[in-house]
Amino acid sequence: MRQLTQARGRGRRRWLNPVNLGALVLVVLTAMPLYWMASASFKDSRDIGANPPSVFPSDPTFANYSDAFGGNSLGHYLLNSTLVAVVSTIVVLGLALFAGYALARLPMRGHGTIMVALLMISVFPAIAVVTPLYLVERSLGLLNSHLGLIIPYVAFHLPFAVWIMRNSLLGLPRGLEEAAEIDGASVTRTLLSVILPPARPGLFTAGVFTFTGTWTEFLMALTFNSEDSARTVPVGIALFGSQYTVPYGTIFAGAMSATVPIAILVLVFRRSITSGLTAGAVKG
Repeated sequence: MRQLTQARGRGRRRWLNPVNLGALVLVVLTAMPLYWMASASFKDSRDIGANPPSVFPSDPTFANYSDAFGGNSLGHYLLNSTLVAVVSTIVVLGLALFAGYALARLPMRGHGTIMVALLMISVFPAIAVVTPLYLVERSLGLLNSHLGLIIPYVAFHLPFAVWIMRNSLLGLPRGLEEAAEIDGASVTRTLLSVILPPARPGLFTAGVFTFTGTWTEFLMALTFNSEDSARTVPVGIALFGSQYTVPYGTIFAGAMSATVPIAILVLVFRRSITSGLTAGAVKG
C-alpha cells in the first residue's frame, strides 16, 4: 500500500512539472476562444451582451444558424470555398509531388538556390502583390470567378508544398527506386506506384496546409470577388450585417460552421501531419 501511494505521488509530481503545466495553460488559452465562439453561436443578442457574460447559453437557440444559412447565404459561401479550396489543393499536390521528387532525387544545378527561393516565396506577403494581381485578373476577365482565386492560391501555396514533399521524399530509401528500375518501370510509374504510397504522410501534410490556407484566405478573396455570388466564407462572414447593426450571434454561427471542416480535417490527419513535417529532417 505504501509503495502504491509513493508511485501515485511520483506520477503526480511528474505530471505537475513545468513543461506539462505550460502545455496545459497553452491548451486552455487556445480552447477558450473556440468554446466562447461555439457557446455564443447558440445565444440570442441579449444573452451575448449580458454583463457579466454567461459561460453557457441561458436559452439555447438555433436562430443564429438559421439566419446565417437562410438570410445571409452562408451555404453558398461554403460551396464557393469548398470548390476553390479542393481544386487548389488537388492542383498543388499534383505539381508538388513531381517537383519535390525532382528536387529530392534528380541531379541538378542550383539546388540550394531553388530551395532558398521556395522558402522566400512561401513567406512573401500577399498584400505586396495584390494590386498588380488585381490589374492582371481584370485584364484577363477573371474577377468574380473561382478561377480568379484558384490560380493565385496555387501560386502562393505551391512553394511550401514542394518543400514538404521534397523533405518527405528524402526520408525514403533509394532502394525502392532501384528495385523498380531493375523491373523496367519508368520514372513516372516508379513515382506513382512505388514512391507515392510511403510518401503519403507528406502529401497529406501539404494538402492540409494548402486546404486550410485557401479556406481561410481573406485579402485576395475580398479584392478579386466583389459580387456576392462569388464570395467565399471569410469574406461572406465579414460582410454579415449592415452599416448600423452587427449580428454577433450570426457571425459566431458562421465562424463556427467555417471552423468545423478544418477541425475535422486536422483531427483525421493529425498523425500524418506530424510525420510529414518531421520526414527528412535528418537527411534534408
